[in-house]
Amino acid sequence: MLKTFYALITLISWGILAFSFIKDRSRYRNCYLLFFALLVTIFSATFLADGHQIETLVVINFFVLIIVLIVPLLLIYNGVVMIRKEGRSLANLLSLGMGLLIGAGEIALFSAVLLPLFVEGGLTDPNISMITLVCVILSLTVVYISLSFLAFMFYTIFLMIIPRKSNFDYVIIHGAGLIKGSKVSKLLADRLDKAIDVYQKDPTPTILIPSGGKGSDEQLSEAEAMARYLIDKGIPEDRIIKEDQSKTTLENLKNSKAIIEKRPGSQYTALVTSNYHVYRALRYCRQIGLECTGIGSRVAFYYWPSALIREFIAINLDPKHLFFLILGWLLFMTPLIPILI
Repeated sequence: MLKTFYALITLISWGILAFSFIKDRSRYRNCYLLFFALLVTIFSATFLADGHQIETLVVINFFVLIIVLIVPLLLIYNGVVMIRKEGRSLANLLSLGMGLLIGAGEIALFSAVLLPLFVEGGLTDPNISMITLVCVILSLTVVYISLSFLAFMFYTIFLMIIPRKSNFDYVIIHGAGLIKGSKVSKLLADRLDKAIDVYQKDPTPTILIPSGGKGSDEQLSEAEAMARYLIDKGIPEDRIIKEDQSKTTLENLKNSKAIIEKRPGSQYTALVTSNYHVYRALRYCRQIGLECTGIGSRVAFYYWPSALIREFIAINLDPKHLFFLILGWLLFMTPLIPILI
């Protein structure tokens, strides 16, 4: 009976995710539904392992502890690599900052547990009690933000590996800054190569829409540079429509949507951008009413953590999401404070 319950709750959790995903894959709730489904699956698998529950839990806890201790070190190392390869900018400091934040949270948690044990008077001392309270609140905040980011990261990866259709009428390619005002960057070349791959595998004659305007420090529009790259790679010029007026991702999509809607026939559309950026681009698609499939191009592994952290921050700065993020902390973290003190 217990096995049936665990199996049923696992199927229900994945069913809810599937329903929400099919309805709208850009919804933020999908991040948490996927995370919950993964946790339920792990929990259920643990208790369905006949006679080995304790051993399984020990192994899981061991790996979780190792990951918890290593993650901040890896992020700090990644931050150092980012600075060396990409230079010192706020965006390039994000993985370093996240590593330091998680490390501070872990230190705060250990301090909250150990400090009362090694100081005379323990929690009966008002100063120690206050320090412990601050440490607990800091550690819970870090844990909460880390879990929220983890849910976002898993969903971003999920979007990358989920099967998709291949017969598109249009493929929008998001622009990126040009090198020395005219040359396609490695990041942009990866997006273009991914679009070419989609074009070559598509059984129908797809239209590619390179999208990006001309920056103040650029000699030509990003769309023009992208179109030249596509033509050099063998894409017929008549299969390319340039969108060369946009300055932002949202404008990329709005202007491309206007181009598509002026043309006859079916309008099954995909967008190609860097894999870390797909989710936010899909949110913009929902905002402007563009039905679209997101396709991510690869990025250098060292670049991915900082880029993903930047996307996470950008999405959660939305007032609605920020409100629910704070509400979630109050609902789920506050009850743990008296338990840990």
